Amino acid sequence: MPSHVSADRPAAQPPGRGSVEALISQTRRLRGDVDAVRRDTRGDGSDPRDRWQRALYDLALHQLNDLDEHLAQLRDGPAPPPPVPDAAPEHRSAPADLPHGSLLSRVGSAEWNLLTDEASWSGELYQILGRDPAAPALTLDELPAVVLDEDRPGLTEMVTACLVDAKPIDGEFRVLRPDGTVRTVHMMGEPVLGGDGSTASMWAVLRDVSELRRSQRTVRETRDSLRRHHPVDRNQQRLATDLRVAVVPAGRGAPRPPRHATGALDVAGRHLPAGAGAQLGGDWYDALDLSDGDTLLSVGDLTGHGVAVASGMTMLLGAVRGMAMAGAQPGQLMSLLNQLLDTTVQPALGSAVCCRYRPETRTLAWAQAGHPAPLLFRDGTGCVLNAPDGVLLGATSGAGYGQAEVTLEPGDLLLLHTDGLLPGHSAADSLDRLLGLSPRFGQAPTAQDCVRAVLEEFGETEREDEACVLIAKVSE
Repeated sequence: MPSHVSADRPAAQPPGRGSVEALISQTRRLRGDVDAVRRDTRGDGSDPRDRWQRALYDLALHQLNDLDEHLAQLRDGPAPPPPVPDAAPEHRSAPADLPHGSLLSRVGSAEWNLLTDEASWSGELYQILGRDPAAPALTLDELPAVVLDEDRPGLTEMVTACLVDAKPIDGEFRVLRPDGTVRTVHMMGEPVLGGDGSTASMWAVLRDVSELRRSQRTVRETRDSLRRHHPVDRNQQRLATDLRVAVVPAGRGAPRPPRHATGALDVAGRHLPAGAGAQLGGDWYDALDLSDGDTLLSVGDLTGHGVAVASGMTMLLGAVRGMAMAGAQPGQLMSLLNQLLDTTVQPALGSAVCCRYRPETRTLAWAQAGHPAPLLFRDGTGCVLNAPDGVLLGATSGAGYGQAEVTLEPGDLLLLHTDGLLPGHSAADSLDRLLGLSPRFGQAPTAQDCVRAVLEEFGETEREDEACVLIAKVSE
């Protein structure tokens, strides 16, 4: 079919091969960057925001893949022309040989000659519409037969506006293929004028955008789900916050025995929240004067986030207090807590360290369950207490927990913490940083001053995960 002049402008000259190669390289670098960020995105898919973000990354990658393949086709030139209509079937090109899912299998072209009523399709268009390449191409009058009923009026309107008013075509419709599948096709076309200025034919590029529209639909659905969950998320976050404040107020100074008592403790603690937008976790700390004159010190972390974890943490802390008041020693207390978590309706894992301090003898008895051991600072140096045996709470039924004792001296300082204190660092790095605070602790007159030194070292804001720190100083 002879070439025609476009209704609105002459055909542009193709860009040089080198410039297209540069665009391809830029596109592929960007695609690699987006894919790397997508793979690093955290979340198990249970959070609506995570699903929405992942859907957006998938959509961006889909579009960048298409752009890469468009540029490659521009660089390599058009595909070979389709066979002439009267060619024998065995000499026709076979679109089925095209790579499955490639751009060449998703973009085809067609030209409909209005003077001869002939239609010319590329081999790719046969594949998009799922038609036998041996069959004649559909004319403009026949094309609506493969389009879904509800989309036919839109197609007719576009074609009429193109042929009668010389308007470009830019729209979509769905086609029903012979195999029963439905595909979404985007058509862009223009009228082509003959020598006398009248419309001689219509030329169009048809693209299978089914996968792209599916990705966009996923983005919309996850966005809508996120919007529906926002009020629930806010209410749950408020409830979790209320539960935490009820038992572990931020910045609360723990109860202090009288400062004049021999071997009494000066105690202070702090809960360090995670950054903005993060859900509350299960970290807690506590100091409690017991009826026999002992002092209970404890910190712990229940795995997970949200209302259920905040509720579980409240239950766990209440159990710690109740059993300690009833006289349970740290090792026995840990065993009872493990049984409690093992029998809860919603299984959970937790770590904890509990210390029972007797001021008359300055004796500290303590036990741990998969938790960092307390740090002891004395005479300007710090060390880690040797931990007795103990596995995570809720990890195994009937676990045994050991108990250790240490005698403290006047001026000693005990530091308990959860493992989120230094985010992004290894446990060894965190330990070195904490032990490096020994000189500052030696100059701090109160436990609250020591907590302040920890906050200055590790910061209070923009944390990946929440943390707790509890400091007890033996009076001199």
